[in-house]
This record gives sequence, C-alpha cells and structure tokens, in this order.
Amino acid sequence: MLQIENLTTDLDSDSGLVRAVDALSLTIERGETFALVGESGCGKSMTALSILRLLPESGRVSAGRVDLDGTDITQLPEARMRDVRGHRISIIFQEPSTSLNPVMTVGRQITEVIERHTPLRGDAARAKAVDWLKRVGIPEPERRIGDYPFQMSGGQKQRVMIAIALAADPEIVIADEPTTALDVTIQAQILDLLKELQAAQKMALLLITHDLAVVSQMAHRVALMYAGQVIEVATAREFFARPLHPYAANLFQALPDTSKRGRKLASIAGTVPLLNQSFGGCRFADRCSQVQDACRATPPALHDWQADHAVRCVLFQNGASGASPQAAVAANAPELTPERAAGETLLEVRDYRVWFPIRKGLLQRTAGFVKAVDGVSFSIAAGRTLALVGESGSGKTTVGKAVMQLLRKTALISGTALLQGKALDQLQGEALRQARRAAQIVFQDPFASLNPRMRVNEILEEGVASLCPEIDRVRRSERVAALLEHVGLRRDVLTRYPHEFSGGQRQRLAIARALAVEPKLIVADEPTSALDVSVQAQILNLLKELQQELGVAFLFITHNFGVVEYLAHDIAVMKNGHLVEAGTADDILNRPQHEYTRTLLAAVPRLRQDG
Repeated sequence: MLQIENLTTDLDSDSGLVRAVDALSLTIERGETFALVGESGCGKSMTALSILRLLPESGRVSAGRVDLDGTDITQLPEARMRDVRGHRISIIFQEPSTSLNPVMTVGRQITEVIERHTPLRGDAARAKAVDWLKRVGIPEPERRIGDYPFQMSGGQKQRVMIAIALAADPEIVIADEPTTALDVTIQAQILDLLKELQAAQKMALLLITHDLAVVSQMAHRVALMYAGQVIEVATAREFFARPLHPYAANLFQALPDTSKRGRKLASIAGTVPLLNQSFGGCRFADRCSQVQDACRATPPALHDWQADHAVRCVLFQNGASGASPQAAVAANAPELTPERAAGETLLEVRDYRVWFPIRKGLLQRTAGFVKAVDGVSFSIAAGRTLALVGESGSGKTTVGKAVMQLLRKTALISGTALLQGKALDQLQGEALRQARRAAQIVFQDPFASLNPRMRVNEILEEGVASLCPEIDRVRRSERVAALLEHVGLRRDVLTRYPHEFSGGQRQRLAIARALAVEPKLIVADEPTSALDVSVQAQILNLLKELQQELGVAFLFITHNFGVVEYLAHDIAVMKNGHLVEAGTADDILNRPQHEYTRTLLAAVPRLRQDG
C-alpha cells in the first residue's frame, strides 16, 4: 500500500548539511502494523514528516520516492497533497501540547478535519466528533468538546490528537509515539481501538515508538533505525525472539523490570553520531562492544540474513553465522549493588487537598470546586523513591505541583506539606527560594517548560546562579557541561536552543536542569516518558547513582510500570483525587488489594520474547 524507496532527507543547519534520513526503503502492506524503533535523534520522526511533506523550511526530500497506491506523493502539488493529508494518510504527532491549536476548542479541531475530508457538516460533524472523543476515552465528551487544550491533562490532549488523526477514517495512520503521555489503561484502550479499525477498514499503521512492549504486542514487522539508517528489519516474532544487531541486543538489556532491580541497567555508552558528516564505516562502531576492524573499513549494507530478517552488520554478512550479540551483552550485565538504607523523613504530606474554583457569570463568582486532590497523605524518606501511579486526570501531577508550591495563586490548598520539618505552604521570599534549592521538579512537557528564547547553557545555569550564588561562573559552566554528559548529550549543544532538539533530548535537558542545584528531593513528573530505551537506562542509572551517593529522594509520577518495578521502594495508587492503595513496591506489585490497582497492573503491556 505504501512503498518507500531510497528516501533521503537533508536539512540545512549552521553546522552544515545534515542527512537526517539516508536511503531508507520500507514497504507497508494494507492492514499491517509496521513499527519503526530506535533512539531519539535517529530519524524516526523525520521519516514521518518526510512522507507527509511536513518538513521544516530548512528540510527537503533530496532523493527517493514515496509510492501510495501507485502515486509518488513526493511529486504532487501542494493543493493535491492537502487532500492526501488527514484523509488518506494522517499523523498522530509526538507532542500534543504544541500540535493542538491553543485558541480553538478541541471539538472545532476535530470537526475541521471531518468537514474537510468527509460529506458531514454542522450537527452531524459535531456528533461524530463527540463519538470520537468517547471512543478515545475522554470522560463526558458532550461537555469536554467545548474545552480548550489548556483545560486538559497531557494524556487527555494526546487522546484528542488521536481522535483528530482518526476522524476522517484514513487508510494509513502514522503514529509518532501515540501512547507516550497515556496511562496504561487508556493506552490499552487506544491500542485496542487501533486494532479494531485495522480489522474493520484494513487500515495500515506506521508505529513510531520507543516502547518495545507495545511493539511486541502490536507490530507485524519491525524496522530498527540508527543514525538515519535502517539497520535491522524483521517480522516482530523474529525480531523479539532473535535480535541480530548489537544495538538491538543492547536495547533489550536496557529495559527496566523487576529482574534488574538492584543492578545498573545496560545503557549504551556515548550518543548517536552527528549526521552532518560522511561515514567511512558502521555508524554504531564507536558504541559497539563487538566492534571489529572490518566495521570501520567500509559502510555495511543491509544484508538479508534470512527470508524475513535483514541486518546491517558485518557479523552476519558473507555467510557468517554471527555470534549472538544478546548473549555477549547479557554476559556483561552489571553486578548487583547494595541498596542504600532509608534516611530520615524528608517530605511528609498530611491530608492534602487541592481544589480549583469553578467561576461563572460576568463577575466570575465561584460556583463550586473541582476537587483535584482530596485528602492525600504520604511520606518519603531520604534515599527512597515513592512512585505515584494512576490514570491520567487522577491528580498525580497536581500533587507534585502543589507540594512544590506552584499552585498557590490558582487553587485552594489545605493540609500540610513538610520538607525537612518546615511547612512549605508557610514559606515566603528567601525561605521559599532556599526550599527550592532542596526540592526541584521535572515537568511532564519539556517543550513547554524550557524557555524557547534561551540557549541550553543559559537554561541550565539560570537555576544555579539563582539558588547557588556561592558558585562562580567558571564552576557553573563546568557543572552544567558535566551534567550534559551524565544525561547523554554532548557539550557542543550548549549554544543551541530548545527547538533544535528532539522530544527525548529536551526531556534530558529538563532533567539536567533539575539536577544542576543538587537537590535533596526531586519531584519527577513522567521524566522518562519521552525517552527511548537506551537513554531511559542512562537516566535511571543516573538517578540511582544520585540516590546511592547523596541520598536524594524521588516522588516519581509515572505510568511506566517497568520503571516502577525497577526504581520504586514504595508505591501509592491514585484515583479521582484519592489514594486507594499504598505500600511497599513488593506488596503493591505482587499482592494488590484494591480492584483498581489490579486493573492497572492487568493493562500493563509486557514484552514478548518467546518467538
């Protein structure tokens, strides 16, 4: 149905010509789910934008063709391409906050697509929009259709994006991290919906994701990308049973779960190479533990190792059987490290309530309250991690922001939050600034939380200059440069702006900013949701090291149960503003008592490597 041949995409940049996608060839059949996986910055999203001709002004498709049912859509005039987008091929973008129009209601944004590409108009189009909101799991769709994007949580905005993409019943959907911001129950619901549509309409799905568990459950075929190239293609069953490329083997070992608890994850050293250069050998060679002289001598071709499995690696070329990269990586697994003993209670939250006023009428009088958080209590000791889990909209992010005193002017807050024995809600001025040196937050949406007009060095040094005035400029610069390497970024990005990074790279910058002032407590709101597997492993290892060395405590807000299983000492389960269950990680994960907790755990996608 969609045949991509030697697709090559170039971008003009200050550092020269960047070849973001290099001679990529793929075929996607009708009704098939084809997964494109790989690290942040490997060219996955750029491939999607190239197919739909939505490249930035500095980008262009310089070679190749994209054949849709016999028509090369790279050659269509823009007027005809508008008929293709949204109708025949649609896309679910990675960042709903920047993809949704902030001055249009979500209902208008859905009906716009319906009226542009289907015969429905007026009330009929609106009724279909309501139906789509219901199908993607938005509560009270008849009321929420009139909401603006800012009135919705991150997960709800992602669901709206999915509704927009599916509204005109497209033949092909490109889903760029479609479930990144979704909790496990809604993720399962969305994935089931996509499967139903495929069965009913023979819709093809190009799934771009770093969640290998989702890929193992959804995909028929998988392509692994690295540095702008496809380096392995196979059926999903074959790929998960027998990954051939050393990069693929490393990704599987980097996945967090209960079995790896207490040891470092097998992260991949270094970063993806810059694409503004010509390569004389394998692009993964500098990071590969099985590198040979032949790897650097000439660029390897994508070789058909068997009928349904191709790989770009000298280990499997010219009839070589190849040693198992998986076995080699597993043999180098890090040893168990002893857990740090819990320290004194660092944060204690008692009977915390966060109510948002509902204002109506010309004078905006308060007509009621949205009880986002209603009587929550928990504590975190130094050196411990409390995972706060629950569905989107349950109040998890509100708890984090309220504890950090970021909602004082917009919400009615009651109860007590004590940081090292001091009541945070009573602190003002300099006392509050000192408390913020001890407690930092990593926000869920890195694009919205990074100042677009500031360079990376200014963003990272700002907090240090403000909260740690005793550190001079030279030491500040050294600290932030070292932090960048800790989170898997090069020092040469210091002069770049946030818009020049991928979603995962921006999340790493947000984490580095929080770590820059060496806090005792970090409120981490979905800190790894936008990260691919290998970078997630780097970040989790870094957080573990900080906890071991400095006794840093974490309030970890997440829907990634793999991360919870690996990192959390304690778990609190939230639903509709209340804690329904709390206890040690072992008790909650293995002996859940509440029906809601059981439902969450049952919806968690699990990696299938049984072949």
